[in-house]
Amino acid sequence: MSTAAQIRARLASLQPEVLELEDESERHRGHAGYREGGGTHWRLTIVAQAFAGKPTLARHRLVYQALGEMMQHPIHALAITARAPDEPGAGA
Repeated sequence: MSTAAQIRARLASLQPEVLELEDESERHRGHAGYREGGGTHWRLTIVAQAFAGKPTLARHRLVYQALGEMMQHPIHALAITARAPDEPGAGA
């Protein structure tokens, strides 16, 4: 299973209404954590009811918890935009 598929499978526990995932690894060629073939640097946009009423830090912790050990390897960097469905910009 690809890294992207693993990330999507783990984040399914948050029951996202929107989940956009972009592998930005190639933009970080030569930087710390870069690995040939990608899968190390990601950008995530996720919209889920689980984030309602929670501050940004709590939302990020929910994402990190869902991803578990993947945050140590293979993920080196993860840029997260996490919103509740009723927030501005939450639409797909």
